[in-house]
Amino acid sequence: MTIETGAAAAKSHIVTEADTAIAMGSGDVPVLGTPRMIAWCEEATVLALAPSLEDGTTTVGFRIRVDHLAPTAVGAEVQILATVAEIDGRQVTLEVSVRDGDTVAARGTITRVVVDREKFLAGLG
Repeated sequence: MTIETGAAAAKSHIVTEADTAIAMGSGDVPVLGTPRMIAWCEEATVLALAPSLEDGTTTVGFRIRVDHLAPTAVGAEVQILATVAEIDGRQVTLEVSVRDGDTVAARGTITRVVVDREKFLAGLG
């Protein structure tokens, strides 16, 4: 595994009606829903790690600690950044942030674990 601290990936998304708390079932207001925001953060972490993984390996989610700090309106473009902050064996913790223009809409950490894809899938019930 050649993952290094500082490895990063960025994504941007335009918030649509399908991304709202109402559509996600996580609230009753027409703003970016936390579940969608978390999914976008996880997507950025996967992208940050993918170029450094050995053949046959992947990463799986382990821990999410993200604070959703500000609402984001439908139509807004958000920028998601994931940066490798710490590596502890197979566990990799990334700092994530979501920005809506100059506003930090969310920030926190996501930890993923590097696994052998075949062994991981073989362990399913």
